[in-house]
Amino acid sequence: MKLVTLATSIFMLTSTVSAQDWRGLENQVKCNESFSDYGTINLLDSIGVEVKDNGSGTFTIRKVIKIQKKSAELTNRIIKYDYDPLTAFAKFTSVKLYKNDGSIVNVDVAKANDYAAPARSIYWGARQIMIEIGRLEPGDVIDYTIDKKGFTYALLKDMPTSDESRFIPPMSGQYYDIVPFWVNEPTVKKVYRVSIPKSKEVQYEFYQGECSTSIRQDKTNNIFQFVKMDVLPFKTESNMVNLFDVAPKLMMSTTPTWEDKSKWFYGVNEDYGSFDAHPETQKMVDKLTKNCKTNMEKIAVLTHWVADNIRYSGISMGKGEGYTLHNTEMNFVDRAGVCKDKAALLISMLRMAGLESYPAMTMAGSRIESIPADHFNHCVTVVKTDEGVYIPLDPTWVPFNRELWSSAEQQQNYLPGTPEPSGLCLTPISAPENHYFRLNSTSSLKSDGTLVGVVTVEAEGQSDAAVRRPFTTGYRSLWRSAMEMELMNVSPEAKLISVDYGKDPKDYQKSAIEITFKYEIPNYAIVGDDEMIFKPLTMSSIYNSVRSHLHVNTSVKNRKYSFKDACSRLIELKEEITLPSGYTLVQKDKSENHTSSAADFSGSIDMEGNKIVMTQTLALKKRVYDAVDWDGYRTAVDSHKSFGEELVIKK
Repeated sequence: MKLVTLATSIFMLTSTVSAQDWRGLENQVKCNESFSDYGTINLLDSIGVEVKDNGSGTFTIRKVIKIQKKSAELTNRIIKYDYDPLTAFAKFTSVKLYKNDGSIVNVDVAKANDYAAPARSIYWGARQIMIEIGRLEPGDVIDYTIDKKGFTYALLKDMPTSDESRFIPPMSGQYYDIVPFWVNEPTVKKVYRVSIPKSKEVQYEFYQGECSTSIRQDKTNNIFQFVKMDVLPFKTESNMVNLFDVAPKLMMSTTPTWEDKSKWFYGVNEDYGSFDAHPETQKMVDKLTKNCKTNMEKIAVLTHWVADNIRYSGISMGKGEGYTLHNTEMNFVDRAGVCKDKAALLISMLRMAGLESYPAMTMAGSRIESIPADHFNHCVTVVKTDEGVYIPLDPTWVPFNRELWSSAEQQQNYLPGTPEPSGLCLTPISAPENHYFRLNSTSSLKSDGTLVGVVTVEAEGQSDAAVRRPFTTGYRSLWRSAMEMELMNVSPEAKLISVDYGKDPKDYQKSAIEITFKYEIPNYAIVGDDEMIFKPLTMSSIYNSVRSHLHVNTSVKNRKYSFKDACSRLIELKEEITLPSGYTLVQKDKSENHTSSAADFSGSIDMEGNKIVMTQTLALKKRVYDAVDWDGYRTAVDSHKSFGEELVIKK
């Protein structure tokens, strides 16, 4: 991290590169063989920013694109750019096409379209500008400039009170930016340049790579420039963590510490009255907590009610589209909103139940760095327990889930907005046994290859939520067909004889789920003259959707970057198969054990009388793994995938 105090020097902020200059960049392409295979080359990808005292910025975005191959003609003939009118305004100011025959076409920017951007679930009025370039040919160069006013991406943002005020960041006077320095197309020169008043102290850090950095001054501003040359598309790996966590990026902020942001976030919502009591909501709180004996019971019942009863749907509803959360009455009456609305209503209800609760910001999907730039896309709740510690709650991610904080978000940073300012927090790893998935099968294999038996599935935590989904989100009349589909995933000839759902599977709060099937699967085994070949039922495709590790590409031997799975979990399989008279297992008895900091595996296959007995235990210990964890994870998962995958029996 760099905290800058600058000596005097002169540096003029330029927002453009001349055509002559980009022709020099074009010459670099000819000298760099690594660019030759790509259909498109970005000669220049540049952002220049002038920051005002109030924290708003004026952006000049320029891109110079060379078409190298015919395959790139159609994909580049239309240029699009997204912006959010709640916080910014954007327009094309110059679009030129330098043809391969030396002619220049000035595209009329007045013909650009500005329209509602495609949206799903959140309808806050995002916009998209678009302009058509026309026919392109290899050798053509597109040179366009977009002017933007406002501040950069923030899902948790304030609604404007006037037209100009929408360009001022919610934390007035503070500037931040998060600049990806990775590219999708090869780029000769990537530039980020920002001019900031000298009155503001700037923190910045370039992560996961290097760039050329310069810091200068003019009479009133400090001017920062970051340049990276000859950038190739970032090579991703399957199941890799978010690009923000591994690829080159710049983080910049004038906010001193996360504690400052925490204190500000607390004040914004308390001043607005986001969590003020509401009579009808109070009646609901009293009703829900009537039989609760402890505060944790109150926390659980209120979290589940908000999670299950507030529909996720975001529309613009006036003041409070972001850092200022909608108030209790609006959220309770509308019964709809996005993450911040669900979090805000839960806070209000917890307070009405006598508990201390506040909002928190988080980034679902990637890491938050020490530089206090607003890398947030999600809002959650924290509540103080009887032990005096805050725990996170997430009503957005736990509908019909036995957890109060989704373990699909474990190892995730969050920032509470509390009276005593907080630093960044990190959710802990959830032990695998909190998310167990058990299959216990007892079956008989007939001489014609038919398998008849009983299988019981048990699950808890995230595994419970996945297994239970047909019952919590589907009609009761479709429950049996959902169970039949699990067997049909094993074989299209499978027949569900009966199913025992145990306790009411719709009531997820009472106990972990347990379902028992009785089934018959004709032609399950391949039958030869004196032998059969088959796969144990527990190793078939039954409930594969719950076992996300089976979809991880373990053929990759080495990893450079961290990787992720859906959640930590414990897989326990037990199977007893009674064989037809006279048959025995060809394979020898087998046992295997692997242990590492990432994953453990143990398994055994034994012949006991006329029965094959197989057991497996796989413990996956994290959601997010370091690259050094790959060998242990891969070994355990591969052993699990292959263990008893194909059994051969003979007379």
